[in-house]
Amino acid sequence: MAEDLSAATSYTEDDFYCPVCQEVLKTPVRTAACQHVFCRKCFLTAMRESGAHCPLCRGNVTRRERACPERALDLENIMRKFSGSCRCCAKQIKFYRMRHHYKSCKKYQDEYGVSSIIPNFQISQDSVGNSNRSETSTSDNTETYQENTSSSGHPTFKCPLCQESNFTRQRLLDHCNSNHLFQIVPVTCPICVSLPWGDPSQITRNFVSHLNQRHQFDYGEFVNLQLDEETQYQTAVEESFQVNI
Repeated sequence: MAEDLSAATSYTEDDFYCPVCQEVLKTPVRTAACQHVFCRKCFLTAMRESGAHCPLCRGNVTRRERACPERALDLENIMRKFSGSCRCCAKQIKFYRMRHHYKSCKKYQDEYGVSSIIPNFQISQDSVGNSNRSETSTSDNTETYQENTSSSGHPTFKCPLCQESNFTRQRLLDHCNSNHLFQIVPVTCPICVSLPWGDPSQITRNFVSHLNQRHQFDYGEFVNLQLDEETQYQTAVEESFQVNI
């Protein structure tokens, strides 16, 4: 981060990253009681899972905040004025432009498996939570990359580096760290592809690093994977009005 940022403000570079998605903040909002900052979408999604508590410290969040969190406009202004280093290529980018930079940063894509072309998903108005991608594509993703469900209810996957099967997300992570830590081979991440927004054409060049950066938790524990993003946010807002304080 630029040296003048720390000199001019009390913020550190970490303050510009969301503690939920671990990315640069997008439309930051701040809780009133504990003053923690999140991406607006991350906050609303977390409210659906955690009820009336801050996703970071479990502090209380008011009913009004759960429906309409307060924008952290001071932080947004700082993000427009100052720059930070891309976590992969070290290029200095204005914080508010960092996410856009990731879409074209080759090193970032190799490290985190993020495509430079963001799929243009159209949300169906007469369906609950499915984008208008072809049914064949969605079905192929699930059948090809997500094999079965374990006794604990978690999906299982095949290791793309050795083809060994029936790994839960955590077991796949442990397996790759133990057996493939220094194996760098371009593969498709089976966990990413099994998600509703997964792109089977997306290649991850460093799969083990990608696992450790992106799959330290199960997405299904935080979001309903049967619903598209906009439906989830709308549901979170609606349910927030039904929670008794």
